Amino acid sequence: MALSYCFFQAIKVKRGYSLTVIASISGTVNRIGLSDVVIDVAGIGYLVSLTTKTALELKLGQAITLHTAHIIREDSQSLFGFDSEEELMAFNLLCSVSGVGPKSALSVIGTIGVEGLSRAVATADDGLFKTVSGIGPKTAKLIVLSLTGKLVTGAYSAASSTSQVANVTSALVGLGYQDKVVRKIVEDAAKALPDSTDQELLRFALSQLSNAKKIGKDD
Repeated sequence: MALSYCFFQAIKVKRGYSLTVIASISGTVNRIGLSDVVIDVAGIGYLVSLTTKTALELKLGQAITLHTAHIIREDSQSLFGFDSEEELMAFNLLCSVSGVGPKSALSVIGTIGVEGLSRAVATADDGLFKTVSGIGPKTAKLIVLSLTGKLVTGAYSAASSTSQVANVTSALVGLGYQDKVVRKIVEDAAKALPDSTDQELLRFALSQLSNAKKIGKDD
């Protein structure tokens, strides 16, 4: 279930939740529920909440390792398990949103997945949360607003890069440069400066074009 993600920016844990103490758990599946599992670790059974999708993929007696979020409250402690670090990071980000608890965050991951969450945030489409139990319209809008700029999938990063190349190329063509000449320079610049803004990329491309002209004159 490996997913390709460019980056997750710094994760803030919701006030009242302690930072993870149990970061992962490895053991044998002892019992399976619809949304949880008991993992036997050296004779001790740990109850771990999961997405239904993950639970359905498990088998009794299976050796398993899960990335975990250890939620500590005044009256309870809970473990939430995930197949990948991306799911865990997305869970923690969701828990940082006001009004979103761990159960709701788990429901989001289980229903639309990390890619669905990333798509909703990247396109500001809070309608994708309609199918998620426990997430109303106001909370959906708050999730999109709060997580904008905090997580970017590889697919949406690539789309953003393609759009940026088109924008900068168009600007250079408007300055009198030929499309065929500048497009390759802009594409190479975008690869060299993946986190640059349109303005930064434009300046860099202009400097490259200027250097190319100087070399041509010297020759």
